[in-house]
Amino acid sequence: MELLVLGGTAFLGREVAAQAVARGWSVSCAARGRSGSFPDGVRAVVVDRDAEDALRPLSDRTWDAVIDLARQPGQVRRAVRDLTARHWVFVSTVNVYADQATRGQDESAALLEPLTGQAMSAPSDYGSAKVACETHIRGSGSWTIARAGLIVGPGDVSGRLGYWPWRFARAVTGPVVVPDDAEQPVQFIDVRDLAGWLLDCAADRTGGLFNACGSPTRLGDVLAASRAVAGHRGIVHAADAPWLADHRVGPWMGERSLPLWLGGDRGLWGFQDHRNDRALASGLSLRPLADTLRDTLVWECTGRAAPREAGLGDADHDQLVRALVGGGEGEIGAGP
Repeated sequence: MELLVLGGTAFLGREVAAQAVARGWSVSCAARGRSGSFPDGVRAVVVDRDAEDALRPLSDRTWDAVIDLARQPGQVRRAVRDLTARHWVFVSTVNVYADQATRGQDESAALLEPLTGQAMSAPSDYGSAKVACETHIRGSGSWTIARAGLIVGPGDVSGRLGYWPWRFARAVTGPVVVPDDAEQPVQFIDVRDLAGWLLDCAADRTGGLFNACGSPTRLGDVLAASRAVAGHRGIVHAADAPWLADHRVGPWMGERSLPLWLGGDRGLWGFQDHRNDRALASGLSLRPLADTLRDTLVWECTGRAAPREAGLGDADHDQLVRALVGGGEGEIGAGP
């Protein structure tokens, strides 16, 4: 199997390339190389995909499969134009859906309008840009479009999932602050599971659209599982959305945030609750939550080199604990 990965140095692309090498495939990775090093065993091709003819040096053969992780429509347009492949696998996103409130939507749900330009001008263009990318892939002949949700696991520098087992492990017998929103849906997929399934789609030339997501669960269940994996035995303090907002704590990710939490906004619950029946029926296999949490905790403690992009620093967390305890709010002791 001769595979071209357009990417391969960052989180998902690197895992895809490494697993393909482990399968004995001939793997080439085309990337700028700024997000990290190329995996061992691949043919590294340094390219800047913003250049009009960047991929021409790779157009001298027919690839068994191309896996593309781009978000810029112009990059995807040029790739489909310049490369010849028996099958394309494009990693899209559930951000392409226009309705982020309705829970349980499948691949037939309405999409955003495609971005008209060749590149995003702001992060808010992300969903529309991926819609435009999908349009170009649909013209390639044989294709898989994988609309991924939140991707987690060892190597996730954002720390959106990893923060929680790390925070509980860091405290052990001490207090931990969590959002009081246990029923909020949470949906993510282990990077290793997604990468393996993408390679299966490439090998089998699996056609169609798929929500490449994990199965939805409750935020409270994720927090409880994180606590169990970490062996935490301390008090858990649950704070509600107004209190957290008053104390300048944000949702989802970023500095001074509580990761995975949607800020108490039920209008976003559909964003974390998509149907994944088609992907499961096509062979997507999901490992147990505890396994992902355990492996991610090990990486957080031994493999992290870059600062976490989500969560609370120790000083901010301790300050919130003092404020909660002083106000007598939210102590639930036994966990989320």
